[in-house]
Amino acid sequence: MTVTDPRGAAAEEQENPQLSLSTAAARNLASTTKSEPQMQGISPRWLLKTLPWVDVKGGTYRVNRRLSYTVGDGRVTFTNVGNQVRVIPAELGELPVFRDLEDEEILNALADKFEQREYEPGENIVTEGGDADKMVLIAHGKVNKIGAGKYGDRTVLDTLADGDYFTYEAVLESDDYWEYTVTAITPTIALELRQDAFEDLVNRSEGLRNHLENFRTTPTKAADKSGEAEVKISSGHLGEFVLPGTFVDYELAPREYELSVGQTVLQVHTRVADLFNQPYNQTEQQLRLTIQALKERQEYDLVNNPDFGLIPNADIKQRIQTGKGPITPDDMDELLGRRRKTQYFLAHPKTISAFGRECSKRGIYRPNVECMGRSVQSWRGVPLLPCDKIPITDSGVTKVLAMRTGEKDQGVVGLFQTGLADEVEPGINVRFMGINDQAVIQYLVSTYYSAAILVPDALGVLENIQLGR
Repeated sequence: MTVTDPRGAAAEEQENPQLSLSTAAARNLASTTKSEPQMQGISPRWLLKTLPWVDVKGGTYRVNRRLSYTVGDGRVTFTNVGNQVRVIPAELGELPVFRDLEDEEILNALADKFEQREYEPGENIVTEGGDADKMVLIAHGKVNKIGAGKYGDRTVLDTLADGDYFTYEAVLESDDYWEYTVTAITPTIALELRQDAFEDLVNRSEGLRNHLENFRTTPTKAADKSGEAEVKISSGHLGEFVLPGTFVDYELAPREYELSVGQTVLQVHTRVADLFNQPYNQTEQQLRLTIQALKERQEYDLVNNPDFGLIPNADIKQRIQTGKGPITPDDMDELLGRRRKTQYFLAHPKTISAFGRECSKRGIYRPNVECMGRSVQSWRGVPLLPCDKIPITDSGVTKVLAMRTGEKDQGVVGLFQTGLADEVEPGINVRFMGINDQAVIQYLVSTYYSAAILVPDALGVLENIQLGR
């Protein structure tokens, strides 16, 4: 049984009197050691570190290339109302057979002829040997094109996903058959144009008949495997052979990248700036954190901006699909093999973790490599760098980027301008805007940047990676 002392705490203090100054009282006479303001949102920003930066003095960077006969992005876009999907009529121009067809009435009539079909995983959309009597657009999902390999075995010839198509030739010819099987590997929505519906429209439209006749009779322009205008060269000849004449043609309207801008107005009250500057200068700390936030936005734009971001501007031929969904070593090898001298992979940290799990399942060890003085994960000796600006959709789908960098290697380059007025860092300046009626000092903080892909194979994208499976 516990007995409580009725004298309470006062009696205890008398029995155990305080012999020295308490820490709570002593703190009133002591200085507190403080840290600088910390910011949780600062990421490694590997993309900003790895890109070679080109100083663009005129504010615009022009990428001159050889003439290429490839136009558009090669991928069809769709709209939907509820679960009803329709191809955007103008997007039919991405198909070679309808390229340069500008009659909106004909394009709308063609779009209306496509019928929506849905397929379950494992279901065949077309079967090898069957009548080739339809054109198919993949609106949503992923499919495998399966055919005979060189030695007769069955092999996956290609993987198609949202916006891809096969094959427009089917509706142009009669009595032909499929040379491969196309099988859905995820729930798939396809839009199909039957040959009889297409021929009915051709019979009723003189404009479409004339366009198809021009398509059939116009000779194909000589191009190399990259789609660029061919340079005629003779080799292996003997004697006084007449050599071919040639020239290297250029694009008449090369793409130009204008520097984008990230800006904000920093506001600091004069009372704060005057009185509260020890041990840290308030204005300097405010600027430091604001610049960090601008750099985070800069890296986000370099990845996602529709005008110059790496993901939206990657060439359609450099976009590949995962074999099954989760990222595997086979997928990474396929991505690596699409370009020469791949220098970096960029992936979301969650994607890197998922790839590590897949490697562990197969018993594959991935040694680290040194990158800019730090030890980082790698694949086939290429640094695998984290970038949390690469988006992950609500359904857990993401991408991996592979790139070659630098003007010398015809890679990806960052664009900025140095020597700005009131510059505090290369490409970043802080301009004093004055003091308003509320005694608030205002500073305009600006950074100017963009990115350019010098040739299409400088950047590759592994798409539709499913996390969490």
